[in-house]
Amino acid sequence: MAKADRDKRPSPENAGPATEDASPDGARGAAAIQLALKTMPSTPGVYRMLSEKGEVLYVGKARNLKNRVSNYAQPGRLDPRLHRMVATTARMEVVTTTTEAEALLLEANLIKKLKPRFNVVLRDDKSFPYILLRNDHDWPQIVKHRGARRRDGEYFGPFASAGSVNETVIALQRAFPLRSCTDHVIANRSRPCLQHQIKRCVAPCVGLVDQESYADLVEDARAFLKGRTREVQERLAHGMQEASEALDFEKAAQLRDRIRALNHIQAHQGINVSGIEEADVVALHQAGGQACVQVFFIRQGRNYGNRAYYPTHTKDQDEGAVIAAFLAQFYEDKEVPRLLLVSALPDNMELMTEALSTRAGRKVELSVPQRGDRRVLMAHALHNAKDALARRLAESATQRELLEGLADRIGMEAAPQRIEVYDNSHIQGSQPVGGMIVAGPEGFMKSQYRKFTIKGAAGSQEATGGDDYGMMKEVLTRRFSRLIREDPERTGGVWPDLVIVDGGQGQLSVACEVFEELGVTGVTVIGVAKGPDRDAGRERFFIPGKSPFLLPERDPMLYFVQRIRDEAHRFAIGAHRQKRGNQIGRSQLDEIAGIGAKRKKALLHHFGSARGVSDAALSDLEKVDGVDRTVAQRIWDHFHPNG
Repeated sequence: MAKADRDKRPSPENAGPATEDASPDGARGAAAIQLALKTMPSTPGVYRMLSEKGEVLYVGKARNLKNRVSNYAQPGRLDPRLHRMVATTARMEVVTTTTEAEALLLEANLIKKLKPRFNVVLRDDKSFPYILLRNDHDWPQIVKHRGARRRDGEYFGPFASAGSVNETVIALQRAFPLRSCTDHVIANRSRPCLQHQIKRCVAPCVGLVDQESYADLVEDARAFLKGRTREVQERLAHGMQEASEALDFEKAAQLRDRIRALNHIQAHQGINVSGIEEADVVALHQAGGQACVQVFFIRQGRNYGNRAYYPTHTKDQDEGAVIAAFLAQFYEDKEVPRLLLVSALPDNMELMTEALSTRAGRKVELSVPQRGDRRVLMAHALHNAKDALARRLAESATQRELLEGLADRIGMEAAPQRIEVYDNSHIQGSQPVGGMIVAGPEGFMKSQYRKFTIKGAAGSQEATGGDDYGMMKEVLTRRFSRLIREDPERTGGVWPDLVIVDGGQGQLSVACEVFEELGVTGVTVIGVAKGPDRDAGRERFFIPGKSPFLLPERDPMLYFVQRIRDEAHRFAIGAHRQKRGNQIGRSQLDEIAGIGAKRKKALLHHFGSARGVSDAALSDLEKVDGVDRTVAQRIWDHFHPNG
């Protein structure tokens, strides 16, 4: 098929479920598209299909917008998937671009940002860690770095995970004993630290190494990170031999340990990457209506680790379409290597290569390995993708079985697709925080977790002890009031099927009361109370209108509920600790306008505490350095609002 003909075809979008505002025959959607076509330009660009409620259903790009979109205006000629998408469409928006490559880049950006339900979507919001060899200090150091590259130095990576980069940094510190302390510490130390005692630092802070020798260590580290491993090892081996011949066995042993540290790093590279200096290996495996993409990062001839990704909405998509969607979205905000080895050629291969080269600012090569070491490397990546997807499918099947079993035990008609679990945390009423975690067929949905700062009576200074019922009522009221306001028709997939509250009959009664006040129906709610002495395995289940009951200690349903309940408890405690930590160092003085860090320090030094400041007379306040009569009056007024 000619490229021009292919461009007139609608992209193979994967359809999501039809919604209530979709017309069965697609006539309304087709009419909306026909209306948009009247002003549609015949230029490259990106189009968006929107529902009646403004939800972005699909984002697509085209070399000729009018030609591409016109194909959607004839729903009778579309397959059922595309027909459902068109039937849900109420209006369209377009953005024109100069070239089709620009349109592809913009499309990837919008898909990643908007996550339309008819696109293949890569759910990835994590940046990768790097190793930074700093050049902005007289005594350079090797550190882990994540985020924008604003610091002066050389960056090596990306690494697949924080764990892999941490392990590498520790091994590098053994091989090249450069400082690991902060600039402030190195400027103020008077004696060597523990790192020097365990041979991981040459202690430049106290002058135990000269600048030239330290620079040699830095150069060795740089050479190793750039892939000149043999050169560094030969130099260390030669130095060890010389020290041994000179009977300096302590130095020889130190060099031996450094060589072992380098071998340790290489031994953990995992796969043979000879002949490849810089590449990403992208391998796709599809099964059971799902897809797994394994990405291996090869830099300086080394394997910097791999990570698995699971793009959504890939059912009925061929390899080329999934690979194309993955590459466009994955490299939307990440560094593009010079070589991309892929398990299948992406759709619009030439366009994808052009777009990635534009983003990288240099030529990028895309290829499918056919023979030799590259083919072996791809086979290894594909094996990893297959195993990872098999584990995920097995976990999903087990999760579905658990959800079905839980639904049967508590009397639900079908397995819940979204469970919300609520717990609260506080210390005798102080810094109370509510936590909500979400679980479903794919496990915990951590991006959906929410924490609530308690604002009602339980969070006030007058509260004595923890008003657990009041906190639970506030959290549930705020949560479901917002759901009713933002998604009254329950089409957004954010309404739970099951709500679990941590507690017994009291907490359950509060939840039922909130649901009754707000008019919430169709949501099952249960309470799970810890057993006597808070023993795990003796939890009591509370269901409206039924007597409390216990599950057998070895029942899988019990383990499942314990796991999600414990996750809610962990999340709520973490939120509470974070809030409590943020309050450390704060006092009533921080609430007074014009009292900055310097005046606050002077007041506390003079009076000993914030209470001492509150009890001070106006004339005493004026005696503090930096506090004139106006500021003193403002402080006194704050603590004596009634004169």
